[in-house]
Amino acid sequence: MIDNLPYRQVGTEDLRPGGLLCVADHASNYVPDDIELGIDHKLLNEHIAVDIGVEGIADRLARRHNIPAHIACVSRLVCDLHRKEDEDAVVPTESDGKLIAGNIGADVEARLERFHRPYHTAFADLIERTRPKMLVALHSFTPSLDTSDEERPWEVALLYNQDDRAARHAIRLFGEQGLSVGDNQPYSGKQLNATMDRHAEANGIPYCTVEIRQDQIETEAGQARWAMMLADVMGRVALEV
Repeated sequence: MIDNLPYRQVGTEDLRPGGLLCVADHASNYVPDDIELGIDHKLLNEHIAVDIGVEGIADRLARRHNIPAHIACVSRLVCDLHRKEDEDAVVPTESDGKLIAGNIGADVEARLERFHRPYHTAFADLIERTRPKMLVALHSFTPSLDTSDEERPWEVALLYNQDDRAARHAIRLFGEQGLSVGDNQPYSGKQLNATMDRHAEANGIPYCTVEIRQDQIETEAGQARWAMMLADVMGRVALEV
């Protein structure tokens, strides 16, 4: 973490109101030295700890495509920034069948105060300064879960809760690229949409929550390809909403 902050912001120096703004809640696998999760260290490179590939895309959107980004700097296993404060999974004790033993009995209030609240306060402040036309929330999903045999064939998916106006345009535009596009798959934004519920829907701001299958963006080449495609598609969506 930079200056002990649970986030970093890229491309926010010369903000122009009315553009796109990106957020990446699960971009990092960082665990502070004073927090012991009680898991095999190798798991920090897997999907339970981080949305693989997302950090590289968010950085590229900000540095090369002029879309400012608010990027998480702490693992979702330490504090899940894409959960509401009163959800049990905000400090998870299990993920995809893996026990997170160090979180059992953890001081949840301390984690919220240290990570969750500063992250969301800073994002709200950035929205206030930027006055974006649309928010883009970036996530990635694993092609398969250890605890399920469900197939996940979608290359990209759009999630939404009540406000689907931007998602509908994005689903169509990604489909026109020849991609297999999920509509509220493999997760439903009606159950898991905390960050966009709070910062977009509550404020009437159109948004796209974009889930990219991780095998598409494991490499820098894949991340560069998707950053370019996202900048194009999201820019066109923003013209429609």
